[in-house]
Amino acid sequence: MLAIGIDPGTAITGYGLVKEGEDGSLNVVEFGVIQTSAEQAMPDRLVKLYQSLKEIIDLHRPQSGAVEKLFFARNVRTALSVGQARGIALLALAESGVTIAEYSPNEIKQAVAGYGGAEKVQVQMMVKALLDLDQVPQPDDAADALAVAICHLHSARMRSLEDRVE
Repeated sequence: MLAIGIDPGTAITGYGLVKEGEDGSLNVVEFGVIQTSAEQAMPDRLVKLYQSLKEIIDLHRPQSGAVEKLFFARNVRTALSVGQARGIALLALAESGVTIAEYSPNEIKQAVAGYGGAEKVQVQMMVKALLDLDQVPQPDDAADALAVAICHLHSARMRSLEDRVE
């Protein structure tokens, strides 16, 4: 299964595509970031984000996608802009017919590093190890998006096993 993970933001949105093999192996297909300029009006930034995500989704045709849930933010302005970026990501996935899941930061850390309170660097090192990469993916937003995709693939596998037991 090919999954896309998205770490939303209006300035920088990370994305990562990970393919799970029949044997459970994980392979990176592509990762990167979509950046918008703070000098642009918010509607223009959201349009760029939407169009860029649609291009990536249309190019790779992932079967499923996952978006990081909004965590509590002290800065209301930041929370609102991340919420707008999340909405755009969810829209792009839904409009493309991609099955969508959402995970909290703690769920992602738990799935990738084995501990919901893991530090960012621990998660990044596990992304590197799980994907058999030479170095930690850069920038951080891309590594975070790959972690979202890994979390989703692990969660989907667990749900599949649970369905077989029932």
